[in-house]
Amino acid sequence: MRGARAYRVAGLALLCAALVAGCTRRENRVLFDGVYYPARTSSERADRRNFTATARRAGRGVEGARKAAVHEATRYCIENFGTSAIEWAGVREGQEGPAYVQSGDRVSVSGTCIIWR
Repeated sequence: MRGARAYRVAGLALLCAALVAGCTRRENRVLFDGVYYPARTSSERADRRNFTATARRAGRGVEGARKAAVHEATRYCIENFGTSAIEWAGVREGQEGPAYVQSGDRVSVSGTCIIWR
């Protein structure tokens, strides 16, 4: 009986840790156009400077989701490389800013963090 109880307690502790790790505290959330858009960044293993930042819930407002994706990208570069300079991927010649990709309820931007030497 003791072993089963220990497994239940450990399982409950892991569940609570997983729930807490996946949440952003309300007071730390950044709102865009008055709405919270959950965002995350993924990077290449070979070169972590190359990334894609994605904001969910674009159905609540595409412009806000775009701002959230750019904010997440900038945060990623600052936290990992100490720079906010980004070379955006997919931008046509003569245009500025990121090229947005919308897929369903998500908006994404890709780029490379620029490290000045």
